[in-house]
Amino acid sequence: MARNVVVTGGGTGIGLEIARRFAEEGDAVVIVGRRRAVLEEAAERLGGAVSTLVCDLADPDAVEAALGALPARIDVLVNNAGSRETGFGAGPHALLARWRGDFERNVLTAVLLTESVRDRLTPGEGRVITISSIAALRGAGSYGAAKASLHAWNHFLAAQLGPSGITANIVAPGTVAGTEFFGPRLDEAEVSRRAARTLLGRIGETGEVAAAVHFLASPGAGFITAEILHCNGGELLGR
Repeated sequence: MARNVVVTGGGTGIGLEIARRFAEEGDAVVIVGRRRAVLEEAAERLGGAVSTLVCDLADPDAVEAALGALPARIDVLVNNAGSRETGFGAGPHALLARWRGDFERNVLTAVLLTESVRDRLTPGEGRVITISSIAALRGAGSYGAAKASLHAWNHFLAAQLGPSGITANIVAPGTVAGTEFFGPRLDEAEVSRRAARTLLGRIGETGEVAAAVHFLASPGAGFITAEILHCNGGELLGR
């Protein structure tokens, strides 16, 4: 039976591959993001029952306005939207902007939507999967702190949803190729440096993270909740 799946940040990178995995199985997928053109291009590439929803998930008014476009029943919610604040000015105002920006883009984008659709999650079968980062455990300033906040929130969420038979888990990727996150910084030298600190001697691929998400969304993962699934090739141990 086809499921209703919502993937935030589904227009590029990891989110796009996650959406692809579900769409290939015939699920009805809604990809959510801020950039209309990016979402529409992604939906065209994915084909199938993939629809788009333009929304700034860090804006509560925008989230509230978007609820009417989301399915009345949501079987799988993937909180993938997130980015890193790139402004690096000096002084406390710049510091505040960086920390606030990272919190809004990585924490509020997950919390506002999830809490707004909690009553739509399918009892006994619903899955909430949130994408974190190895930065939450390795330490990475405001970005790492924001991702670590998701871990604490997910424990709370799992406890709240558990009585309804709904699971809530985290997938925490390491360095992954094929995303917009690193931009031009992930050149050949940087890839080699990051690959060398993994136990497998390589960086990850977006499809590998999507596979981890797909597993946690499967019926076979119905007794797994409040967990963090690390998908980093052993990079966490190789620091």
